[in-house]
Amino acid sequence: MGQNLQSSERLRPVDLARGQGLSTQAVRNYEEAGILPAADRTAHGYRVYTSLHAGALRAFLALVPGHGHRTATSIMRAVNQGAVDEAFRLIDVSHAQLLDDRRTLQAVQSALGDLEPTTASEPTAAPGSGRSGGTFIGPLAGRLGIRPATLRTWERAGLVRPRRDPRTGYRVYDEADVRDARLAHQLRRGGYPLERIAPLIAQVREAGGLEPLQAALRDWHGRLSARGRAMLTGAAELEAYLRERG
Repeated sequence: MGQNLQSSERLRPVDLARGQGLSTQAVRNYEEAGILPAADRTAHGYRVYTSLHAGALRAFLALVPGHGHRTATSIMRAVNQGAVDEAFRLIDVSHAQLLDDRRTLQAVQSALGDLEPTTASEPTAAPGSGRSGGTFIGPLAGRLGIRPATLRTWERAGLVRPRRDPRTGYRVYDEADVRDARLAHQLRRGGYPLERIAPLIAQVREAGGLEPLQAALRDWHGRLSARGRAMLTGAAELEAYLRERG
């Protein structure tokens, strides 16, 4: 038998399922996963749910958009096991991750805003390269105020991808490489480690440059805001469930 639930309302699995647009199997799976408290059974073995189970289901489904399925599951399991402090800790971790994501977004936006247009006085070609639009490691390092060794470290980390002149073997940084190096420099000044900068540089490349990235950043901002609001909705439903549990 499941726990003795203090509710006179008796609900079938199909009642819970229809209320949330789910299948009855999904409801049973949620109970088995610990998302719902254990249901009482009739003499014939049929599950009997109550308004408490309905509240647990609403809380879980409201938590998922803000915290993700795995964390929402862990939160509900903790609550149903009486480990409410653990549930709160999991929620705190999600909020901390959201704050960290916001700070990363702000850092990228700040870095983009600090980037100045490339000047026409910069070197445009390597000796003997036969190609225009490139600059050397020394001049680029000087413009950024860093050592050439730093640029070589960034290259190993995938932040910049200079080509090699076939005749001299010199590194030649084209316009995109200069852009990536400048962005990496701004983020490093903001305290971001290389392993966190590399995915952001990859986003710039995938977007096709800084201007298309601005649209991606606006979308990122919108998704973070939606996640924050979803966390508020989830918190309200979880609080209602906690009150009903008593």
